[in-house]
Amino acid sequence: MGEFMKIISVLIMGVLIFTCFEILTASQSILDAVSFSLYIFKNNIFPSLFPFFVLSQLMIKYGFVELIGNLFKPFMNKLFKIKSSAAFIFVMSIISGNPANAKYTKELLENGDINEYEATKILCFTCFSSPLFILGTVSLMFLNNKEVGLLILLCHYLGNIIVGLLIRNYHPSQKENNKVSLKYAINSMHKKRISNNEAFGTIITNSLISSINTLLLILGVMTMCLVITTIIDNNISLNSVFQSILNGYIEMTQGVKYISMEDIPLKLKCILTVMILSFGGLSVHMQIVSIISDTKIKYFPFLVCRIIHSIIAGLLMFFTFDTWINLI
Repeated sequence: MGEFMKIISVLIMGVLIFTCFEILTASQSILDAVSFSLYIFKNNIFPSLFPFFVLSQLMIKYGFVELIGNLFKPFMNKLFKIKSSAAFIFVMSIISGNPANAKYTKELLENGDINEYEATKILCFTCFSSPLFILGTVSLMFLNNKEVGLLILLCHYLGNIIVGLLIRNYHPSQKENNKVSLKYAINSMHKKRISNNEAFGTIITNSLISSINTLLLILGVMTMCLVITTIIDNNISLNSVFQSILNGYIEMTQGVKYISMEDIPLKLKCILTVMILSFGGLSVHMQIVSIISDTKIKYFPFLVCRIIHSIIAGLLMFFTFDTWINLI
């Protein structure tokens, strides 16, 4: 066992030395990869995530979890067999996309609104790509087709909901009263707000610091994964389509961009795109693992669900694409 661990140590050091060598000898391609990551961060990630990261903590402190949880009780309890508080994560994740779902889940876990099993479960089916990213960057900038962008969005979102239904019996939450009352929801929100003893200035400062730290973490992980894909591209000669798919499963944005440039049918482009978006790429996975690393939230169920989500979304695209094209 000791000798095996020594071999592992040697292999790790070998990979690190090789990476350093590649960065020094292929500096231009590495610099291009870093520049691309900064471009994506500046134009897509920061503008779409920063406002939601800041607002999410304010909304939690002032009772939005209680408000939306009470209004979405039947939806969360009956469909997914999960605590109504998780509705906050579900709704906010649809709006802002991943890896924001991990941040929202962690915040509710630390706040005591959900337990570790509920946190693991809700994380599994709230890993959505941002609608702004899909309808803007993917459909208009990459595929140059607004109509198929909407289908990609629908297949991606519906696939995640199906995943939630498939795992509904995974650590089901205790049953709640499914009666919906707007008055009760507002009263619950009000009680949460007045029970909050922190000053607004303290809340906003902590929210800003936490949001910036999380965004810098996302930038660092994304840049590292783009450097890895660049090194792979420089040293492994594959068919360009397979190369694009490999890049996508490592860093989602780069892979989707390259697939859109391939000389393949639009249907195949859409299938590969929605599968990569639904898996998320190694970059998104590492971002989420980094966010939840100091909690008891389990990563393996999340990984399994991303694989299932990728397959389901791809099948949905395969069976609906022709009908959708004929309709539009």
